[in-house]
Amino acid sequence: MFAWQSVMKGSPFSLRGGPMLLSAVLAAQLAACGPGSAPPAPSAPPPVEVGVVTVTATTVGLQTELPGRTEASRVAQVRARVAGILQRQLFREGSDVKADQALFQIDPAPYAVALASAQAVAARAQANLMQAQAQAERYKPLLEANAISQQDYISAVAAQKQAEADVAAGRAAVQLAQINLAYASVNSPIAGRVGRALVTEGALVGQGEATQLALVQQIDPMYVNVTQPVSDVLHLRAAIASGQLKTAGDKASAAVRIVLDDGTVYPLPARLLFSDLTVDPSSGQITLRAEVPNPKGVLLPGMYVRARLEQAAVNAAMLLPQQAVQRNSQGDSVKVVAADGSVSTRAVKVGTAKDEQWVVLDGLQPGEQVIVDGFQKLQGKARVKPVPWSVAPAAAAPASAASAAKAS
Repeated sequence: MFAWQSVMKGSPFSLRGGPMLLSAVLAAQLAACGPGSAPPAPSAPPPVEVGVVTVTATTVGLQTELPGRTEASRVAQVRARVAGILQRQLFREGSDVKADQALFQIDPAPYAVALASAQAVAARAQANLMQAQAQAERYKPLLEANAISQQDYISAVAAQKQAEADVAAGRAAVQLAQINLAYASVNSPIAGRVGRALVTEGALVGQGEATQLALVQQIDPMYVNVTQPVSDVLHLRAAIASGQLKTAGDKASAAVRIVLDDGTVYPLPARLLFSDLTVDPSSGQITLRAEVPNPKGVLLPGMYVRARLEQAAVNAAMLLPQQAVQRNSQGDSVKVVAADGSVSTRAVKVGTAKDEQWVVLDGLQPGEQVIVDGFQKLQGKARVKPVPWSVAPAAAAPASAASAAKAS
């Protein structure tokens, strides 16, 4: 340091020989660091973190999504069973009605008169019976005393029997008149939801035919009729018979999820009732029926829906988030992280989707780690640091945005 200051202050070589002397001094200082010394090499960057899931083998039910239509579990056509003028409508269209609730009132006056007439005829028949019985009883001791002929007694007994028949006919006529009078009040045969009225007050109904007045449908529970190609059924049965798949529990109680037309999943599960034994010759499909609770009336008859049902299950399948699988024309693949942090591409065989996850049938082993998040961080053959991946709450971002807007 002293030599350097001397050169800079008073040496005559400070102007002409300055550059050469500066180089010599720098070389001497580098040499003083010792032989074989070199600048330290730059350190390697730390491995990037990627979100991974650990593969586990489990029994996974294979879901089949089939198209279908909803249908009311019970349908009743409300018809006029007697002829007459419709006087009143006793319900509100689109409302829920109970069994035997009055819906329409037909003019009952003619049937009330017919009932009174039948009762009068029955009363007259009853009076004739009393007279015939009394005469037959009076003739019996007279016959024993030979006071009357045998023919007179037989005629008296026959008159009694005829009077008894007239009484029975009169009672039947009274019952028929009572039934017709009751039919003048048109009641709902089942409990359900009634639609619009098909006739109005003042209309003549039931004249020559049973006029339909309204339609009542029971929509809780609701039926869902779905169709499935018979070829799929045959392939499914063959896979089950070969041991590749197994049946997913009892078909009579198999769980079914209903997907509405807008893509939302109906919250209440349905259950499979039966599979039809006949194949539709025009479409080559069979019909399956499921029953779904509908307490709030969300499902309406005739709606187009899709039914997700489990007809088979795989013993050693694996579930992966859908974003973990890369799908292209060459097939499906995933990124697998080894124990040393290296990343490799693995081809896999993917089945159906279940709960926003892919069912992986082949290509992975239990315990392997598959990358789900952080693909953009992968560079060449650089090693990575796997960290457990978890689903981020969907409402976190909107909630924080709303809090920031409120604070501002």
